[in-house]
Order: sequence, then structure tokens, then C-alpha cells
Amino acid sequence: MTAAPSARPGAAIVARLRAAGCVFAEDEARLLTGAARTPADLAGMVDRRVAGEPLEHIVGWAEFCGLRIAVDPGVFVPRRRTEFLVRQAVELGRRPEPSPPPPVVVDLCCGSGAVGAALAALLHRIELHAVDVDPAAVRCARRNVAASGGRVYQGDLYEPLPATLRGRVDILIANAPYVPTAELGLLPPEARLHEPRVALDGGADGLAVQRRVIAAAPRWLRPGGHLLIETSGQQAGRTAAACRRSGLVPSVATFDDLEATVVIGVRTHAVRSARRSRGWGTR
Repeated sequence: MTAAPSARPGAAIVARLRAAGCVFAEDEARLLTGAARTPADLAGMVDRRVAGEPLEHIVGWAEFCGLRIAVDPGVFVPRRRTEFLVRQAVELGRRPEPSPPPPVVVDLCCGSGAVGAALAALLHRIELHAVDVDPAAVRCARRNVAASGGRVYQGDLYEPLPATLRGRVDILIANAPYVPTAELGLLPPEARLHEPRVALDGGADGLAVQRRVIAAAPRWLRPGGHLLIETSGQQAGRTAAACRRSGLVPSVATFDDLEATVVIGVRTHAVRSARRSRGWGTR
């Protein structure tokens, strides 16, 4: 008899969430219930979710690579598919030497800092630098990478990075926006209405920001360093071609289960000498 009153509100919450189109209504109800401090809090949180606000913004965190990543309202929510980007970077960042120097990692368009935080946790010891143009994202990222000792900068791509990093970066990772501008209206309302446009809009063909990242990458990578960019399966060929034009040797990795695609460009020793002879800059 005592269990029934607590069960009925839970069932009612699940029903409301399911009616609002939440596919994993039971799981979401559990998370909302766990995050609420009072019944009034819970009611307000359910209302926000039914209205279409991302669950992660409501509870204040997202699960990513086994970590709890703080996600503030208005900040880009890390996607599960991006775990594949992290996985590729981890494989490249492992060092076989007994006591190697920590790899230098730069995370561009870092958003909440989820990618950098995950790499720091999985590689255990890295020199991490993360950048985002959005002040809200930078504040969030600083909380998420604090334990790793990483630094987070606010600015446009490479602009705020210390010049001392040029030619030293082992892993340059970018989850830059790649949705074509004309397709933003097709995104789910959770993203379209509650995430910053700057984190979604990739320009006319979706590759505007990627091209800027790729063009400057050889200036920052060490010889043998890798650039990793998340993109879509449809855009991967053009992203790889942009890497090739910048002197990087590209490859494409995919993982169908997450519908994830990553283009990886490696800087060879030949690229270094070619860039010096041409006098290329950072932009």
C-alpha cells in the first residue's frame, strides 16, 4: 500500500514524456526524478522537457565516454557519435615508450569540453588546450577540463592559442559545425531552438569552418601529428580533399553503429619543408 503513491507519479511522468515524443521516456523520467530536489523542481523539469528543452540542459550534464560532462543551458550537447572521434584520437595518442612526454592535444570548437575531458581521462596524461568562440561554452569547458589541468581559451579557432604551440601539436581535434545553413531548419527542435547556431552552422555546404581548420593545421602540427575532424559520410570526401590540398595525408574512418565519420589527416616531414618554402601562415 505504501509503494503505490510513489509509483503513480512516476508512471504519469513517463506517460507525459512519451506523449511528447521522448523515445526513452522511462530513462528520462528516472534521470529527471534523480536530479530534482523537490516535487516542485520535478514538475518544472518535466514541463521543460515536454516543451522540448534538451534533457542534458535540464539535468545539467551529459554522459560521454563514461564521464559525466557538465552542460549548461545554451551550450552544445555532446553527441554519442563523437565518442568515435575520441576513440580514434586515443589510438593515435597512446605512446609505446616507458616514460614518454605527454602528447600535446588541441581541441578546437570544444563546446562543453567533452572531447578534451574524455581524452585526458583515457590517455591519463596530456597537455590539453581547448578553444571555443562562445563564452558560455568556454565557461562550461573550463569546469569539465579542470581536473586534467587543461587550458581553455575563448576566441576564433587558432587565434587565442599560444604561439609556442606551433609545430608542437600531436593531436589536433575538431568537432567543427558541419550542417549546411539551408538544412538547419531540418534539425530537431532540441538543437535548433536550444543550442547555439555557431555550434551548428557550417556555412553553405557545411564545410566553411572545417576548411579554415584544415588550412591552418599544418602550421600547428608537429611532423607526424594528426588532425581529426568529425564530419558526415556525405561530406567526408570533400573534407579529405581539403586535407590533401593543405598537404596532409588523409584517411576516413567510419563506425556504422553510431553513424560516425572521422577524417584523419597526418602531417608528414615533407609537408613541413613544403610549408616552410611557401611561407604559409596560420589563416
